[in-house]
Amino acid sequence: MDDLAFYIFAAVSLLSAIGIVASSNIVRSAVCLLGTLGGVACLYFVLDANLLAVIQLIVYAGGTLVLMVFGIMLTSKSPWVGFRATRGQVAGAVLVAILMAVGISTLVLTAEWSQSANAPLKTSPSVAEVGEMLLTDYLVPFEVASVLLLVVMIGAAYLARTEK
Repeated sequence: MDDLAFYIFAAVSLLSAIGIVASSNIVRSAVCLLGTLGGVACLYFVLDANLLAVIQLIVYAGGTLVLMVFGIMLTSKSPWVGFRATRGQVAGAVLVAILMAVGISTLVLTAEWSQSANAPLKTSPSVAEVGEMLLTDYLVPFEVASVLLLVVMIGAAYLARTEK
Protein backbone atom coordinates (compact mmCIF):
# COMPACT_ATOMS: atom_id res chain seq x y z
CA MET A 1 0.00 0.00 0.00
CA ASP A 2 2.88 2.38 0.80
CA ASP A 3 4.36 1.76 -2.63
CA LEU A 4 1.09 2.62 -4.35
CA ALA A 5 0.69 5.81 -2.30
CA PHE A 6 4.28 6.79 -3.10
CA TYR A 7 3.73 6.40 -6.83
CA ILE A 8 0.41 8.27 -6.73
CA PHE A 9 1.88 11.25 -4.86
CA ALA A 10 5.00 11.20 -7.04
CA ALA A 11 2.77 11.34 -10.14
CA VAL A 12 0.72 14.22 -8.66
CA SER A 13 3.93 16.12 -7.90
CA LEU A 14 5.36 15.47 -11.35
CA LEU A 15 2.18 16.41 -13.23
CA SER A 16 1.76 19.56 -11.15
CA ALA A 17 5.38 20.53 -11.80
CA ILE A 18 4.80 20.08 -15.53
CA GLY A 19 1.68 22.23 -15.16
CA ILE A 20 3.77 25.01 -13.61
CA VAL A 21 6.09 25.08 -16.59
CA ALA A 22 3.46 24.53 -19.28
CA SER A 23 0.91 27.11 -18.11
CA SER A 24 1.04 30.59 -19.58
CA ASN A 25 -1.27 31.93 -16.84
CA ILE A 26 0.58 32.92 -13.69
CA VAL A 27 -2.36 32.19 -11.38
CA ARG A 28 -2.71 28.67 -12.78
CA SER A 29 1.03 28.21 -12.32
CA ALA A 30 0.65 29.18 -8.66
CA VAL A 31 -2.17 26.64 -8.23
CA CYS A 32 0.00 23.96 -9.85
CA LEU A 33 2.78 24.96 -7.46
CA LEU A 34 0.38 24.26 -4.60
CA GLY A 35 -0.23 20.78 -6.07
CA THR A 36 3.50 20.16 -6.33
CA LEU A 37 4.24 21.31 -2.78
CA GLY A 38 1.31 19.32 -1.41
CA GLY A 39 2.40 16.21 -3.30
CA VAL A 40 5.92 16.50 -1.93
CA ALA A 41 4.52 16.90 1.60
CA CYS A 42 2.46 13.73 1.09
CA LEU A 43 5.61 11.94 -0.10
CA TYR A 44 7.30 12.96 3.15
CA PHE A 45 4.34 11.55 5.11
CA VAL A 46 4.56 8.26 3.19
CA LEU A 47 8.28 8.06 3.97
CA ASP A 48 7.60 8.65 7.71
CA ALA A 49 9.36 12.01 7.71
CA ASN A 50 6.54 13.72 9.56
CA LEU A 51 8.53 16.76 10.68
CA LEU A 52 9.66 17.49 7.12
CA ALA A 53 6.10 17.01 5.87
CA VAL A 54 4.68 19.47 8.38
CA ILE A 55 7.42 21.98 7.64
CA GLN A 56 6.73 21.55 3.91
CA LEU A 57 3.03 22.27 4.44
CA ILE A 58 3.44 25.18 6.84
CA VAL A 59 6.44 26.97 5.37
CA TYR A 60 6.18 26.28 1.65
CA ALA A 61 2.55 25.48 0.88
CA GLY A 62 1.29 27.82 3.57
CA GLY A 63 3.66 30.73 3.83
CA THR A 64 5.65 30.99 0.64
CA LEU A 65 2.79 30.17 -1.71
CA VAL A 66 0.48 32.69 -0.03
CA LEU A 67 3.25 35.28 -0.26
CA MET A 68 3.66 34.53 -3.97
CA VAL A 69 -0.07 34.77 -4.63
CA PHE A 70 -0.26 38.11 -2.80
CA GLY A 71 2.75 39.32 -4.77
CA ILE A 72 1.10 38.26 -8.04
CA MET A 73 -2.15 39.97 -7.12
CA LEU A 74 -0.45 43.16 -5.97
CA THR A 75 1.96 43.62 -8.84
CA SER A 76 -0.10 42.69 -11.88
CA LYS A 77 -2.86 44.82 -13.31
CA SER A 78 -5.03 41.75 -13.78
CA PRO A 79 -4.72 38.42 -11.99
CA TRP A 80 -5.30 36.67 -15.31
CA VAL A 81 -2.29 38.22 -17.06
CA GLY A 82 -0.46 35.68 -19.17
CA PHE A 83 3.20 35.56 -20.01
CA ARG A 84 5.17 34.09 -22.89
CA ALA A 85 8.75 32.96 -22.80
CA THR A 86 11.10 34.03 -25.57
CA ARG A 87 13.01 31.47 -27.61
CA GLY A 88 16.22 32.34 -25.78
CA GLN A 89 14.58 31.76 -22.40
CA VAL A 90 13.19 28.41 -23.55
CA ALA A 91 16.59 27.37 -24.91
CA GLY A 92 18.29 28.39 -21.66
CA ALA A 93 15.72 26.50 -19.59
CA VAL A 94 16.13 23.37 -21.71
CA LEU A 95 19.93 23.59 -21.39
CA VAL A 96 19.72 23.94 -17.60
CA ALA A 97 17.24 21.05 -17.41
CA ILE A 98 19.53 18.80 -19.46
CA LEU A 99 22.55 19.71 -17.33
CA MET A 100 20.61 19.02 -14.14
CA ALA A 101 19.32 15.69 -15.48
CA VAL A 102 22.84 14.63 -16.44
CA GLY A 103 24.20 15.72 -13.06
CA ILE A 104 21.50 13.95 -11.05
CA SER A 105 21.80 10.81 -13.19
CA THR A 106 25.55 10.80 -12.67
CA LEU A 107 25.14 11.14 -8.91
CA VAL A 108 22.54 8.38 -8.75
CA LEU A 109 24.56 5.99 -10.89
CA THR A 110 27.91 6.59 -9.15
CA ALA A 111 26.65 6.76 -5.55
CA GLU A 112 27.35 3.88 -3.23
CA TRP A 113 23.91 2.82 -2.07
CA SER A 114 24.80 -0.09 0.20
CA GLN A 115 24.42 0.55 3.90
CA SER A 116 26.25 -1.44 6.49
CA ALA A 117 23.99 -3.52 8.73
CA ASN A 118 26.09 -2.47 11.72
CA ALA A 119 25.82 1.25 11.03
CA PRO A 120 23.89 3.05 13.75
CA LEU A 121 20.67 4.70 12.64
CA LYS A 122 20.55 8.47 13.00
CA THR A 123 17.62 9.70 15.01
CA SER A 124 15.94 12.85 13.85
CA PRO A 125 15.28 15.59 16.37
CA SER A 126 11.83 15.92 17.84
CA VAL A 127 9.59 18.89 17.10
CA ALA A 128 10.35 20.33 20.54
CA GLU A 129 14.11 20.10 19.89
CA VAL A 130 13.71 21.79 16.50
CA GLY A 131 11.65 24.58 18.09
CA GLU A 132 14.26 25.06 20.81
CA MET A 133 17.06 25.22 18.23
CA LEU A 134 15.12 27.80 16.17
CA LEU A 135 14.75 30.03 19.22
CA THR A 136 18.30 29.61 20.54
CA ASP A 137 21.06 28.53 18.16
CA TYR A 138 19.36 29.59 14.91
CA LEU A 139 17.43 32.64 16.08
CA VAL A 140 19.29 35.15 13.88
CA PRO A 141 18.84 33.27 10.56
CA PHE A 142 15.21 32.56 11.47
CA GLU A 143 14.51 36.26 12.08
CA VAL A 144 16.49 37.32 8.98
CA ALA A 145 14.26 35.07 6.86
CA SER A 146 11.12 36.61 8.38
CA VAL A 147 12.43 40.16 7.78
CA LEU A 148 13.29 39.21 4.19
CA LEU A 149 9.72 38.01 3.59
CA LEU A 150 8.40 41.25 5.09
CA VAL A 151 10.64 43.33 2.81
CA VAL A 152 9.39 41.37 -0.21
CA MET A 153 5.77 42.10 0.72
CA ILE A 154 6.52 45.81 1.24
CA GLY A 155 8.32 45.89 -2.12
CA ALA A 156 5.36 44.25 -3.86
CA ALA A 157 2.97 46.75 -2.31
CA TYR A 158 5.24 49.62 -3.37
CA LEU A 159 5.43 48.36 -6.95
CA ALA A 160 1.67 47.88 -7.09
CA ARG A 161 0.81 51.41 -5.99
CA THR A 162 -0.74 53.74 -8.51
CA GLU A 163 1.31 56.66 -9.77
CA LYS A 164 0.00 60.09 -8.81
